[in-house]
Amino acid sequence: MACRLLPHRLCGAAHASLSPYVLRIRLGHAAAVDSSRMHIPVDDCLRRGFPANTVVELPYHFVRDRYWASPADSPSFVQRSTVFEDVVIRCVRYAFKNLPANIGKVFFSRNVALPFLRWRALRHGHLKWPVFWREQSLGKGDKATKGVWIMHDPQKAPDFVVYYVHGGGFALGSCYFYLEFLMAWHHMLVDDGYKNPAIFALDYTLVPDDIYPTQVQQTLEGYSHALSVVKDPSKVCVAGDSAGGTLVLSLLQVLGGRASDGRREGPKLGIDGGLSEPSSSSLPTPLAAVLISPWVTLTSNRHYPSKVDFLDRRTLWKYAREYAGGALLNEAPASPGSCSDEELWRRASPQRGYFVVYGSEEVFAPDAEDFLELQATLGLEVDGVRFDGGIHAWPVVSLFLSSTADRRLEGLRSIVSQISKRVRQPQANNTKNGVVTTLRLDQVDSHRQAR
Repeated sequence: MACRLLPHRLCGAAHASLSPYVLRIRLGHAAAVDSSRMHIPVDDCLRRGFPANTVVELPYHFVRDRYWASPADSPSFVQRSTVFEDVVIRCVRYAFKNLPANIGKVFFSRNVALPFLRWRALRHGHLKWPVFWREQSLGKGDKATKGVWIMHDPQKAPDFVVYYVHGGGFALGSCYFYLEFLMAWHHMLVDDGYKNPAIFALDYTLVPDDIYPTQVQQTLEGYSHALSVVKDPSKVCVAGDSAGGTLVLSLLQVLGGRASDGRREGPKLGIDGGLSEPSSSSLPTPLAAVLISPWVTLTSNRHYPSKVDFLDRRTLWKYAREYAGGALLNEAPASPGSCSDEELWRRASPQRGYFVVYGSEEVFAPDAEDFLELQATLGLEVDGVRFDGGIHAWPVVSLFLSSTADRRLEGLRSIVSQISKRVRQPQANNTKNGVVTTLRLDQVDSHRQAR
């Protein structure tokens, strides 16, 4: 299939006006498309997920936190978000905590995300997609998976590839839901001077259809495919948000474990999640890794019980157990943050290290900060951006919810800027690692980092 994507310029102020309709459109489509396969009536799930008292609780908490609470008692996100952002995040938080995962899986699926994106394009008068994209099948057996290529010129070899792994707690999401975000990223790469950039987004198997280590094997297969297209690991940046960040770190640990340092070989991921000989042990590490709100450690008391993030840590821990099982829940590479082998971390690091983006008020904030500190302590190149008052995966969320171009694209600007820094500038020996830049949600105009 070959299609073309809506450029991010067209995703402008329309986001604010269109977003209130997203739930209604997707819910209706979900009921029509997938209810027969889920064996759970959609209406029954919604009644269980949204009891009558919720109609009172959600508006009450919104008014209390936003208008009655003193600044000292009000979370930074509430103070710095718009009314629309605050309302949507509260609804998503309640749904994440209370609705079954298979309902959310329908909302983010290909059958819902693509028609919605197509409707948005038609609404703006675009009969053809201005950015080329196509679906790609790859791998065989347990490694069989698929993905989507976004390309500037499909007739020429790309001069740079972003390999993206989506989030969703291993149980939700698809690369199709991220197409608009990835298209905006691709457009900014073109604007930044790349002649023929490309993005390959993996669409791995979700839990419970399969569990660890299948998703890691598929991530490895996708990385191998991206390398086969661009030919040069120094032209590849691996990236992921949330659980996608977990899979990216698992991928890097597998690559690092397979690399021989002349004295010994590291761990090798097997089909059963144990250690065995891989078929592609010579894959090099990429240029860099971009981690957006990474889920570094599957279960940890360091996960912050945030009152404003749309994630709930107990629900996340349940998803983690369903993904990795009890035996591997606290073992690397299933849970990358559980790795205490410093030498493995060094071998796993990309050539130019990591760039981490996270929100100060998200569940994974302490985990992300621990990761940044560890990499800096090991002497590895690592930088970060913390959105003061930000919540989970803010660069993705803001693209859909924020009402101004600067606010929508600030996270992506910082990401593209850091990628270009690593591509175009050699690392200085005296570079200070572990530098974290803080951006305020309500002052993005003063934080223009790119161009």
